[in-house]
Order: sequence, then C-alpha cells, then structure tokens
Amino acid sequence: MRFCFYFILLFVMISCDKNDYSNVDLRQEMRSFVIGISHYAKSYNSGFVVVPQNGIELVTMDGESGGNLSSDYLEAVDGHGQEDLLYGYDNDDKLTPQEETAYLMSFLDRSKAAGNVILVTDYCSTHSNMDDSYLKNKTSGYVSFAADHRELDNIPSYPDPIYNENDREISGLNEISNFLYLINPSVFKSKEEFITDVVASNYDLLIMDLFFNDGTAFTAGEIERLKQKSNGGKRLVICYMSIGEAEDYRYYWKDDWVKDPPAWLKQENPEWEGNYKVEYWNEEWQNIIYGNDNSYLKKIIDAGFDGVYLDIIEAYEYFE
Repeated sequence: MRFCFYFILLFVMISCDKNDYSNVDLRQEMRSFVIGISHYAKSYNSGFVVVPQNGIELVTMDGESGGNLSSDYLEAVDGHGQEDLLYGYDNDDKLTPQEETAYLMSFLDRSKAAGNVILVTDYCSTHSNMDDSYLKNKTSGYVSFAADHRELDNIPSYPDPIYNENDREISGLNEISNFLYLINPSVFKSKEEFITDVVASNYDLLIMDLFFNDGTAFTAGEIERLKQKSNGGKRLVICYMSIGEAEDYRYYWKDDWVKDPPAWLKQENPEWEGNYKVEYWNEEWQNIIYGNDNSYLKKIIDAGFDGVYLDIIEAYEYFE
C-alpha cells in the first residue's frame, strides 16, 4: 500500500511539471540560440570560432539527412563536434553500431561539404582502437581525438607523438590537424600545473573550461600562455560552454533555485548530478549565456579565448 501511495505521488509530481511545448519550434529555437551566440561573439572578433557539439540533425530544416540545409545555422558556425561516432556510443572502448555511425555521418558530411570542420571525440582506450579511430576519422575528412577517459580529465599518453603532430602556427579552425579535449581539470593540483602540462604538448587546438577547480577563471595572460605549443608553434584555445543545461557549480547559480526555481529551470539530469534542463529559448536564460557584459560568453571573450565549444545542443530532444 505504501509503495502504491508513493508511486501515485511521483506520477502526480511528474505530471504537474510537464508543459505543452507544441507551440514552440524547439529545433529552430536552438538554431536561433546558437546563431545569436555566434553573431554576438563575432561582433567582438570576426575570427571567433563557434562549434556546437552533437545535435547534428539541426543542419537540415526537417531533421532528415536529405532535407534542405539550414543555411543561416551553417553559416553561423565554424564546425561541428560529434561524440561517440566510432567508439563509445553504447560503452566506452566499444565500437559504435554501424547504423548509428552511418546515420551521424550522413549529417556530418553535409556540414563538412558546407565548409565546416568536423571534430570527433571517440571514447576508447585500447591502443588498437585509438589507432583505428584516428585513421578512420582522417579517411572521412574529420579531425579527431581518442579520449581514453570519459571524464575528459587527462592528456592521453598514447599515441606518442600525438597524431598528426606539427609545429605550425594555427590561426584558424580549418588549419588544425588534431585537438585535445580537456574540460575537467580535477586531477591537476593547480592552474600552473595545468598550464605547464598543456604547454608541454603540441596539439593544434585545446578545448578547455573557463574555470579551474576552485571556481577561479583563467586570466587572459594564462590563456595566452596556453596557446603556445612545446615545439614553438601556436594553437587555438576555445572554451567549453553548456547552453542546454544549467550547472549548479557555475558562478551564475543561485542557491534558492533548488527550492524556488525560475520557471525556465527544469528537472535535474539523472545522468549528470548538478545539471538541470532549461527552457533554452527563455530570454532570462539566454541573457545569462550571452548578449551583455555580465554574460558567460562575454567572460570567455574577455579572457582571450579563440572561440566556444557549445554543449547540450540536443536539448530539444528532452522537450520533444
């Protein structure tokens, strides 16, 4: 009887939280959000790089690989990031099902044909799988990173030297031959240790977070140091920013949101503690992300990053 009571209570709570989003063009709202971010950033720096991760179906208006392209969206971005293309879709270090790979590539190739750079992150740790990931992605015309930690908290020791290592001075996304995805600095004891280890590498592109473990932001001077390769070349440094979920460890989070959340703040992501779904088309949320001097994006621009790597683009799936 007690089980039945709590089941009914849970059902009522979930039902009461549901909203009707049938009048919202959820996919176009995400496109418009990314376009707005791009226009704002490029008004400060025309060469600022904007790369959305996942949600690749947005490149076509109907979400079908053969559909009409969303030209405004494709023109606003400089590349597309894709996780788990060849490894990691079901389990880390396991091949992604061929049908899923083919499905994703049917969209990725259309973005690439439009002039965008495709950045693939495969999650694999066996050396043969990492080699396979790098080779197959290169054959497809993609730039890839074989992440041996799903947490993205380390600089892999394999391969050594890194894949497609070079000493070029990279000035644009279309010039990169490799990248490092290192957004979780938890294993580094200090900013200085983080900077030292990155500078000792020769990746063409670094994707990192604006903040270190203690919540302090990296300064413009520190970002400038991170742009230096060990071999004398220069790299791009772009900043990770989640736009489809709110994170309770970010500077913008208010403690009273848990008990008295704003209308646009929704359920916690059951797979990522502290991450909450948001109605990303809401003006209040978008003002947190970009468009003013106090926004997240302006902090990234002021810190001297070369671009942004936008995550939770596929947030529309939750509301659909």
